[in-house]
Amino acid sequence: MAMGSFNAQNHQMPTAEINMTPLVDVMLVLLIIFIITAPLMTHQVPVDLPRASSTPTPEKPLTLQVSIDAENHVFVATEAVDQGGLESRFRDAVAQDAKVEMHLRADRATRYETVAETMSAARRAGLTKIGFVTQPGAAPL
Repeated sequence: MAMGSFNAQNHQMPTAEINMTPLVDVMLVLLIIFIITAPLMTHQVPVDLPRASSTPTPEKPLTLQVSIDAENHVFVATEAVDQGGLESRFRDAVAQDAKVEMHLRADRATRYETVAETMSAARRAGLTKIGFVTQPGAAPL
């Protein structure tokens, strides 16, 4: 009886060796991929940029504080203005600075109509930046 890799009952014994060939093949493929793609990731176009020595000017645009109280009276800064003269006040502010910003503070009890008329007058006067000022509330649950 031949005693190669068979036992006495002619059954093949399981081998305890791991076949490394597929692992080496996969590692070589990955190595080739990284060798090819690494130079592509660091490719840059050489550009000689011009030099400029300037400092940014921190110009803040004019801020127009508009408030509407619970009785629907409109105030520009601390001066009361009627709805008829509101648009002319906005036009004067736009004439001073074209980038004027309006910060609108309206009381909780103010009618929506008054707020809408004020915003409409601001838009007709050329104001494009309107911000609403609110009180911070409780954190949402």
